[in-house]
Amino acid sequence: HIGRNLAYRLSGYEGLFDCTYDSPFGENSTLKSVIISDSVAVIRSALFHACDNLTCAIIGNHVQVIEGNAFEGCINLTNISIPNSVTTIGNYAFKDCSSLTSVTIPNSVTSIGAGAFRNCSSLTSVTIPNSVTSIGDDAFLGCSSLTSIDIPNSVTSIGEQAFLGCS
Repeated sequence: HIGRNLAYRLSGYEGLFDCTYDSPFGENSTLKSVIISDSVAVIRSALFHACDNLTCAIIGNHVQVIEGNAFEGCINLTNISIPNSVTTIGNYAFKDCSSLTSVTIPNSVTSIGAGAFRNCSSLTSVTIPNSVTSIGDDAFLGCSSLTSIDIPNSVTSIGEQAFLGCS
């Protein structure tokens, strides 16, 4: 149970490669579920990066931002509840969450970051609300099981290869 905002160091190139995270939970193989309380406003970059056995994350109703790589590599994450307080889903936030099956993006979100759900190979359906105006590059790249997605008229920008490999 996380009851307050955490600060830690992120060093190196903040992209796909050469990045070092000093996250208090990153690469924790014993963490199975997490509850993030209402007092937390931001889920920081790579906070749960590569937590192999994390299956469930409940996010508090005051979280506004899910930063980049926050849950990247959580290969057993099957359930994520994104509350209506979230306005931004950062780059690669859920990249490689290969057990994630469905996502409902709340009405408060305005942008879906680059690679946000990249390689979520079990993802079958996504609901995108009218509040979203942009979908980043590679946002759903490699989501090979994706069979249903509704893109509302509010979306004015869809990044390159956003749905590449969604066979």
